[in-house]
This record gives sequence, C-alpha cells and structure tokens, in this order.
Amino acid sequence: MNSRSLIVFFLVSVCAAQPVPHRVDRAPATATLIPLSQNWRMDGDVPVHALLLSLQGLANRDYPRVYLEYPKDWQWEIVHPLIGFLERRHGVKFARLGHDDVEAALAQFGKFAMGYVVWDRAVRSSLIVAFTISGVEDALVVSEDLIPLAEKHGLKKVADLRGLFTGKPDHEIYQWAYDHYWARCSRDYYVLLGGNAGTEMQPGIADFGIMQRAFFTDLSANPKHTQELALERRILGGQHSASIVLGWHSYGKDTEGQHTTLVGNFGLKMEGLHNLPNVSFTCQIPLTPDFKFANNHRVAPGATLTAQKKVYVCAIATDSMGIGAWTKPGRGQIPYTWQVLMNWVWMNPPALQYFYEDKTPNDYFIGGLSGPGYMYPKSIPADKFPVLMKDARGLMAQLDLRVLEIMDYSEGNRHVGNTDLPKAVVDRYYHEFPDVLGFINGYGTARTFDLREGKPFISYDYYLDVDRPATDAAADLEEMIQLNPARPYFLLLHIRERNSVEKVTQILGRLSEPVEVVPLDIFLKLAASAKTYQTHYQQPSDPVDRNP
Repeated sequence: MNSRSLIVFFLVSVCAAQPVPHRVDRAPATATLIPLSQNWRMDGDVPVHALLLSLQGLANRDYPRVYLEYPKDWQWEIVHPLIGFLERRHGVKFARLGHDDVEAALAQFGKFAMGYVVWDRAVRSSLIVAFTISGVEDALVVSEDLIPLAEKHGLKKVADLRGLFTGKPDHEIYQWAYDHYWARCSRDYYVLLGGNAGTEMQPGIADFGIMQRAFFTDLSANPKHTQELALERRILGGQHSASIVLGWHSYGKDTEGQHTTLVGNFGLKMEGLHNLPNVSFTCQIPLTPDFKFANNHRVAPGATLTAQKKVYVCAIATDSMGIGAWTKPGRGQIPYTWQVLMNWVWMNPPALQYFYEDKTPNDYFIGGLSGPGYMYPKSIPADKFPVLMKDARGLMAQLDLRVLEIMDYSEGNRHVGNTDLPKAVVDRYYHEFPDVLGFINGYGTARTFDLREGKPFISYDYYLDVDRPATDAAADLEEMIQLNPARPYFLLLHIRERNSVEKVTQILGRLSEPVEVVPLDIFLKLAASAKTYQTHYQQPSDPVDRNP
C-alpha cells in the first residue's frame, strides 16, 4: 500500500465506525463486464441475475474482478458513465461477456464458489434467505433449473430451500434464517433487501452484502406487522454501534418513514437503495494518486456579504446527485447544488471522483442526509447523536463540504404531520458542526429557521415534483414570491430526483419578477446578512403522523 493509500485508509477509518472494505493499491488492469437484461421479474430473468450477483460478490471478495452492466433505464444511471470513467481515469480494460452469459461467467469465476444454495421459486423470500447463505457458505445462488449448470462446473449443494418455507409467513422464514445463520453474519453490515415487491426484485446491493457476509431480510417496520417488527428490532439491536444498514424498505410492507425512523432509534446509519449496483467492485477502487476532493467554493468561511432587496433563489438536488439528473440536459447553465452521499467515500470512491471531476463551475456539493448516511435526527437517541455526527464531520472534511442538509420524516412528510425540528435538535446540530456555513432542512417544505453566529438554518420553501409541469411550477413560485413581499427574500428550492437542470432553468425563466440564482454558499452568506425569515422550531402542538 503506497503512502497516499495509507492516508486515505486512515482518514476513512477515522470517519467510519464500520471497517473499511477491502481496498486494492490500484484499480485492476483488466476486469470482466457482464451485461444484464432489462427483465427483473421473479418469473423472468431474476434467477439468472441472482446467480450472477452471488458470483460477483464471491469473485470480488478479495479483488475487483466482475462489473455488472445494468440496463440503461436502471435507477442509478451512472452505472454506464462509470464504465468509461474507470477505463479512462483508472486504466481498467473490460473484457465483455454476452448478455446474462452465466455459462461463460461460471467458466471464468466458478472457482470462487464453494458450492451452491437452491432457492424456491414459489417462495419469493427464499431468495433473500439464499443471499445470506451465499455470503456465509461461499455458495452460488441458483434456482432449480440452474442446478445442472452449477454442477457442470463442479459445485456441490450446500443448502436447499425448496419446500422448506411453503405456506409460511415472512417472520417465520427469517426467524429460521436467523436461527441458522445470523451468528455467522457480519455485525457491521445488515441488508434490508426491500424496494420492489411482489413479482419484481432489483437486488443490486446483493453483491456487496454477500461480499461482506451480511444478513439479508425484507422485514417490515410497520407496527401492524408485530412479529416481523419484533424480529427486525432484534436484528438491529444486535449490530455494532453506528454500523450500516444497506438496502431499502419493502414497498409492499411499510413506509420509508417507518423504516428510517426505526434504524435511527438504534443509532445506526442507513445507506443504499436496494438497487445500488457494483459496490463489491467499486468499494475496492482507490482514488487516482493525482486526485483530491475540491468543491466549487465561492466565498470564504469568514467572509461577509450584503444582500440587496431582491429575490435570491437556490436550487438543490438530493437523492444521490438527483438519481440520474446529473446526466440530463442543462447542467452548468445555472448555479446548482447537489447532495453528496458521504459514505460513498469508502463504498464507492470512483463514483465520487467521477462526480467531482465532471462538475461544472456552477455545480456545488453539500453533505447529507442529516448525518453520515440517511437518518432522521428526531429518531436518534440523544446519547447516540454525537458519535454519528463526529463521523459526519470527518466525512465532510475529507469531501470538502461546508453545508449539511437535514431531513426528518419521523413525524410526517410533505403531505401530513410535519418535517420541522424542535429547538433541542437544532441546538445539537449547531453544537456538533461549528465550522459549517449553515444548514438546509426539509425535503418537502418546512418551517424550521434560525441564525446563529452568522450560520443560517434555512428550510425549503418549495418542492419541485418530478411530474410537475414547468408552467405550473412557475405559477407556484410566482405565488410564493408574492406571499413573501419582504426583500431580500431567500427562496430555497428542493429539486426532486430526475428533474433536469434544463427544466429548472425554464421554470425560473418564466417568472415575472427578476430573481438572482446564486450558489448555496453565497445564498447562505447573504441570508446571514439580512434576516427577513423568522426563527421558528417545531412546537409541541404541531401535528404528528408516525406513518409517513
């Protein structure tokens, strides 16, 4: 390991509670790329994809050998740009196999499996259990029809789930898995393989979970599912402090708010989604020796700016660089802010290097959400908060970030309840992050505002839905501007997911009153100079909805 690698290793080790995944000194000169089909149905190509994901996790356990090429309409669209980036900047030369070519893949990488586990195509959850067994037993995941292929390549059966779970509810299925395998699984990584439910599954994170010997479930955090929730609590309570929960909640069982709140109750970090691809490969690739994280700062931390009597607008895209918005038209036309998934500094270093090197002068990065991962601060016990935020400070320093974004859906969302923070939580953030320029709050609109020692705490005034037409959004903003006649008016926009910068530019161009679109660091400095917003926190009488 060279000196730069040692420095990066030290920094990440200090920042993260969980151990850093295996890291090579430099990217591999060659690797194998396997394209996957667009069919992610349980009765379609999922069995083949599950085999390839398990093979990828096993083959990549000690070295980055296999990269899966997901369809171009995959939610994480950077999977394709990242191939070219790995080739261009990291010198990786990919040998391409045919689509879903399990025969060629096994011929090349079957030696990394010690056997195979058979899942039951009649019981969806058996596949999730099979992923756990794959990591623990170094076993290839196969459906019944793929057994001959596995045995052709010399693999022997180590577990057979066919008929074992017929007619059983999920809490019994996962209790069986818990009783048989949980003791041998990681305490640093737990995978909630939810997301798509029913006839579809998109288990993109499975390769990394298998690599780390994680325990897999899709247990519910919904209080209506008492037995599933009890087991989920037992599993979360058995993980190491401040460790990682990968994946996503089940769309067919509970809500994002219920799941994220529960994870926060145990002081754990959440990272994922269920379909985040190729982490067993990318987590091992170091930054190139000539690279350093550098943000587009426009103003020094101690500088003072003076706001004029006008409308200032700042647009912020969350959801991992907008989950695809980065590659859509218009980026660079106006100042724009992007929320960085900070744990990617150790989970996905080349992806962050790609974003930092691909940024335009108008792209600015901030940290989120709420800490070192996706979490709700109101759900985190006060005694667990400092340790988590210490991790966040370290990650922000390494990534050259000066603003932290916060959201909390533990007691509501943009439709019900509220997304505001009580004064005690705001106090904690100001205490834990004395060196930031300020804080951003919300996802939908919120009403938490503050200003302390020149550091604003600003909530979103507008949420741009993906399906909101540009004309309607412009009319909404016209009304917002009229309802806030004091100048300067600081209008913070949350740009949801796949909305393009081009669309946002068109919306702002339709406004009748001139507005100035500014980078977020300038926006916060200006907001510190003229407090036309009122200090406000969540009140005891505010509505609460715990099923957001």
